[in-house]
Parts: sequence; C-alpha cells; structure tokens
Amino acid sequence: MPDIVPIPAFTDNYIWLARGDEGAVVVDPGDADPVLERLDREGLELRSILVTHHHGDHVGGIPALLRRFPGIPVYGPAGEAIPTLTHRLGHGDRVVPAGLDTEFEVLDVPGHTAGHIAYYGDGVLFCGDTLFACGCGRLFEGTPQQMAASLGRIRALPPQTRVYCAHEYTLVNIGFAKWVEPHNAHLLAREQVDAAARRAGRPTVPSTLELELRTNPFLRYDDPAVIAAASRYAGHDLNGGAEVFAAVRRWKDREYD
Repeated sequence: MPDIVPIPAFTDNYIWLARGDEGAVVVDPGDADPVLERLDREGLELRSILVTHHHGDHVGGIPALLRRFPGIPVYGPAGEAIPTLTHRLGHGDRVVPAGLDTEFEVLDVPGHTAGHIAYYGDGVLFCGDTLFACGCGRLFEGTPQQMAASLGRIRALPPQTRVYCAHEYTLVNIGFAKWVEPHNAHLLAREQVDAAARRAGRPTVPSTLELELRTNPFLRYDDPAVIAAASRYAGHDLNGGAEVFAAVRRWKDREYD
C-alpha cells in the first residue's frame, strides 16, 4: 500500500498525496499552493496527478502544478472536459501512475458528475465525491439509478478497502445517518470515534469499506432498517436498490442539508 497523507485545502477538501520511492502523486488537486508547500517541505518531486472529476475544487490547481512540474502525466476521466488531462481513462483501464509502483483499476462511478471515475488498487480507493464517509455526493449530473449502480460497484470491493474521499463531511453525514438508523450501534460508536478525532484536529478519513457498509445509509439501500425508514419518508413501500437510494438521497437534500 502506498504511503498516503491528506493535504487540507479550502474549507473542507482533502487533496491526497501518495508518496513512493520515485516521487509523489497527488489526487484531485483543487489548489496548488498547499500541494507545493507540502512537496517543498518534504523535498518531494511531483511525478503525476490523478483526477476523479471536473469540478473546480478538484482540478483548479493543476495548471500551476504543471508550470512547476512541466510534462508530468495527468490521468483523469475520458468522459469529462478537463483540458489538462494527458491520459483519458474509462472503466476497466489500468494505470500505474508515474512515481508509484501501484497499479490502479479505473471504475466508472457516474452520479455526482456524468463522467466521474474512481481508482482502486492495493487496497486503496480514491473515490472523489462519489462516496463520502457515511455519505455520498449530490447528484449534480447523474440519476439515482446511476449513482446506486456506482455505489454498487464500490460495495463489491473487498471490505478491508481503505476509502479516501475528498471532503471532511463525516460528522454532518453521521447526523443524517442517525435520522435513518437511530438505533444502529455501529453508527453510534462511529460518531464517538470521529467526533473525538475532529476535536483533536485529526481527519476522519480514510475510512474502510467495512465501516461504510455498517454505517453509511447510501450503501445500505438493501438493509431492512434503511428500507423501512426510506419507505416511511416516501409515504409508500419501497423495494430496495435504486428506489431506496433515491428516497434517502432526496430526504437528505430536502430535509437535512
């Protein structure tokens, strides 16, 4: 597993820095300044960039990084208009980013944006804004059916997978998850751990897929308790899958955020 550390950016973003024997890789660098400061502080050379989707808080720092490190490869989604990309990737592609010896498989995970991708390799998932700790991204460009299918691809990964999402939204997400499953013991225990981490100034991510499967209502769309809660909110019986996911996402959008 590569050595991965967070670089805080903006209000609640994390840019992920993966350190290898031959340099460093950054994931979703929305801002160049904190990346350059970290690289200079550690004496690291940036060797490549991974991008999950086109939003400015994920790609805005790329031009400045390329001015400092010209010619490095920039990997990203083939289905999105990101002019700085040098390598356009889609589902099933495999890539070994310059600077690391880890091979990543590309997963198409549309929903938050139409062409969003994720990178999975060596027990690590860089999922951008598709999956958050105890939450998931808003559906800006995709449908509930697309997002449910995307989350299904992530659910199929090994439970020990470490999930590196791009925002510190965990405690807010837990607050909503408690509306859906107020008696989920795993969720209540998670709240205590993650609240303590934030009080100590530590990030709550990465999480593990196993923890998400126990606590994240957007991944638990086939759990009887989540189905029952979503059905109560919708006012009629739901059958699981995309129907339940759509109701839970609508619930959070309208009532909580």
